[in-house]
Amino acid sequence: MKKFMIAALSGTALILSGQVAAADIEAGKNKAAEVCASCHGIDGNSPAPNFPHIGGQHRTYLEKVLKDYKSGSRTDPVMNGMAAALSNEDIENLAFYYSSLPGKLNSNR
Repeated sequence: MKKFMIAALSGTALILSGQVAAADIEAGKNKAAEVCASCHGIDGNSPAPNFPHIGGQHRTYLEKVLKDYKSGSRTDPVMNGMAAALSNEDIENLAFYYSSLPGKLNSNR
């Protein structure tokens, strides 16, 4: 009986963690469409050569960069303003979403 309970609880935890992750990715995708897609593309592959491809980038890197833009410790006139409007939850969701996408090398550089 104990083994069954452990297995059932473990299975439930896995299912719930997948639902939380999916919600974060979906929230990140929605925020990306609203805030980021015009420069970086909804898939993280920028349509313009002067904006970086961020699809497939490491989640921790994306979080750090956005937090640095938000705090002003990294400067860019556009990105500082964009990041200033993001909550910490938005930053985590965006980083989670863009890091889940396949990356693409920028051949224009």
